[in-house]
Amino acid sequence: MPQSSPYKISVLTGISIVVANMVGTGVFTSLGFQIVDIKSGFALLMLWAVGGVVALCGALSYGELAAALPRSGGEYHYLSRIYHPAVGFLSGWVSATVGFAAPTALAAMALGKYAGSVWPGLPPLLLPVAVVLALTAVHATSRQAGSRLQVLVTAVKVLVLVAFIGVGLVVAVPQPLSFAPTKLATQELLSPAFAVSLVFVSYAYSGWNAAVYATGEVHEPQRTLPRILLTGTALVMALYVALNFVFLYSTSLAKLEGQAEVGFIAGTQLFGVAGGRLMGGLIAALLVSTISAMIFAGPRIVQVMGEDLPPLRPLAHLSPAGIPVRAMLLQTGLTLLFIVTATFEQVLLYAGFVLNLFTFLTVLGLFVLRWRQPALPRPYRAWGYPVTPLLFLALSAWTLWFIIHDKPTESLYGLLTVLAGLVPYALSRRRT
Repeated sequence: MPQSSPYKISVLTGISIVVANMVGTGVFTSLGFQIVDIKSGFALLMLWAVGGVVALCGALSYGELAAALPRSGGEYHYLSRIYHPAVGFLSGWVSATVGFAAPTALAAMALGKYAGSVWPGLPPLLLPVAVVLALTAVHATSRQAGSRLQVLVTAVKVLVLVAFIGVGLVVAVPQPLSFAPTKLATQELLSPAFAVSLVFVSYAYSGWNAAVYATGEVHEPQRTLPRILLTGTALVMALYVALNFVFLYSTSLAKLEGQAEVGFIAGTQLFGVAGGRLMGGLIAALLVSTISAMIFAGPRIVQVMGEDLPPLRPLAHLSPAGIPVRAMLLQTGLTLLFIVTATFEQVLLYAGFVLNLFTFLTVLGLFVLRWRQPALPRPYRAWGYPVTPLLFLALSAWTLWFIIHDKPTESLYGLLTVLAGLVPYALSRRRT
């Protein structure tokens, strides 16, 4: 029987979803590539601080949109209301087909790789597939159980990171690296290498907007969503800066430079070979939280699209527990396809362009909505407007330009992916 009073997502669960979506593979892999061109400890930490400020500016902007347009669906809902239903559909098309399924697969395969450092004989596909299926089963069965699981695994993730930071500061042998704002550091802050590295940092911070996809299931969303977005993003910013400080404080730049498994290398440096293997296992466990959050958030976009477009109506179906199980199974099927075929890395390369494009359009929509509908009730207004959204737009525009300039082929494929969404949109409108 349908529940008379559906379980609503609390502030704590919402913050857990944001934190879990953000803290994934990026923070454990990016630093090694940043060190190739940046050698100042101050500049390297400022990368993560600036990236966090930009993410906070995005969260402030999304907070106002979520309060003014309180409905699940994220960018799909906002862009449909602000610009045109076709723009919203294309955003939902990208998110539904690539935006959540591919990063979920990436996190699952990273989990398998780190777990392999603890159990070398483990089949590479067994654990990623099993974890995705198990988490889908939990989230498809009960919203309350899924919310509790999300809070639990995210709490474990945060506690492990805090413990690693604290213990690392105590046992580390300090490296000869200056964290003072020297002349060299200032020069590196203004260098092209710093700007390029911000692209990778922005990937590590992606996911700060995760809670808006389930707005309709959040308790008092107009009041609580801004708090969820800002608290979750600020918490991750603090963790990222502290974690990267420990990496740099404990491990030489020569060992980290150009390496992807930064967490494993730092863990080995701090705690020996056995400790490094343990760190690999812990990182694998932490990624369960990321996979869980993406499995929860992504299907809500497809659900809202199904509510609006008759051809997709079956995907809007809710279970007696109020869960979009069919949309969730669709995303899980795509995730497993990416895991098995291992082609998701190419997908992520070109998907990065279109995902940045739609985030840019959404924050720009804050200005458009204020201009077109000044009388629209806004229970929350973006702090620092118009400076904060403009700062976000400036960095996003630079990132888009860099991707187009440096990755023209992937950018073209990304645009083709967007244009391909016009076909099902046109068919759905005809049927409507």
